[in-house]
Amino acid sequence: MDRIRIRGGHRLNGEIHISGAKNAALPLMIASLLTDDTLTLRNVPRLADVALLMRILGNHGVDISVDGKRAGMNGIQGDTMHLTARTIVDTTAPYEMVSRMRASFWVLGPLLARCGQARVSLPGGCAIGTRPVDMHLQAFEALGAKVDIEAGYVLASAPGGLKGARISFPKVSVGATHAALMTAVLARGESVIENAAREPEITDVAHCLAAMGAQIEGIGTSTLHIQGVERLHSATHEVLPDRIETGTYAMAVAMTGGDVQLIGARQDLFDSVVDVLGQAGVAVQETNRGVRIHRNGTGLQPVTVTTAPYPGFPTDMQAQLMALMTRSEGVSTITETIFENRFMHVQELARLGADISLDGDCASVRGVERLRGAEVMATDLRASVSLVIAGLAAEGETTVHRVYHLDRGFERLEKKLVACGAEIERLAS
Repeated sequence: MDRIRIRGGHRLNGEIHISGAKNAALPLMIASLLTDDTLTLRNVPRLADVALLMRILGNHGVDISVDGKRAGMNGIQGDTMHLTARTIVDTTAPYEMVSRMRASFWVLGPLLARCGQARVSLPGGCAIGTRPVDMHLQAFEALGAKVDIEAGYVLASAPGGLKGARISFPKVSVGATHAALMTAVLARGESVIENAAREPEITDVAHCLAAMGAQIEGIGTSTLHIQGVERLHSATHEVLPDRIETGTYAMAVAMTGGDVQLIGARQDLFDSVVDVLGQAGVAVQETNRGVRIHRNGTGLQPVTVTTAPYPGFPTDMQAQLMALMTRSEGVSTITETIFENRFMHVQELARLGADISLDGDCASVRGVERLRGAEVMATDLRASVSLVIAGLAAEGETTVHRVYHLDRGFERLEKKLVACGAEIERLAS
């Protein structure tokens, strides 16, 4: 497996172009199953998860093409992808594909809505908690589907079609909201989704569905009203910038000091992270090209943070913040409320000299004067990039193993950091 080697101690200065949001691109691609017309997506990031989903959708009969380079393109812009599900040839999503990426489970709703049946393996992905799909299945049943589980597969059918319903989630779930929304748009009658997740990526998918002809009210709120339609049509949609990538590079700049413009970033998408960076003593400024992150070498202040559904502090930024706080001038407290197993990076940060103690879902991070390079192992996507952030500030050389996790969610990570002065390289296995 490839690994990444970092020689720490270099300030970051320059520009980093922010890619399209992975967490929006994946459900947007899946939405192509809802119509026999072509869905065109712009600013699609070049990621391993996107490539895997292309294979999964191809297995269902979706024809996918990606535009080649055009005059004036510099390789920074995301891909333009055309997806056409003229005929669904297979309503089964097999274990060997779905087990590698949790988001691929979301094909179940569109297949059920479009074809009246689906057989999809229970999901896999990063091992950061149980993340059950019970609320997904309850939403399908509320819409009139018969749902069974056999040999690790979910079998859903609605031979008489789906009917609108009131779906009230007992807790906020991004995945369940995506599932309910993409299924309800083709159900007969009106559906109401209560306690819906409000993440910007869900809002992005809802706007795309509306462009395809779906009738949705309350976009961006916790209550969605959907009037089902008989069919959706073609549309063109641009994937919004990745707020997690934006926050990650902001943490990297804060860790090393320096001054970086995050081109294409939108501050309104990661306000909770901006607030925490401000408490830590990091300057964040919105510009006409994106967001500027600046720290002139002054000490980092400790913070107290609890992860929460949007608009709270995102769980996908918890590991990066923890890496940053290893160098603060005091003790920070980070409480994880979303996933019960998302502190696996703690022991690896400790190998670099971090002083972190755990008490249930709470981590106390005592800032240290220096980190020292070491061999570390990535355990999941966000944990792996937290080790990169720590390595950028560590004395000597840090090697991060199992970086295939990074390729799932960060496009051209090493190149973007090298362009700002980092000494980082990928070593082939």
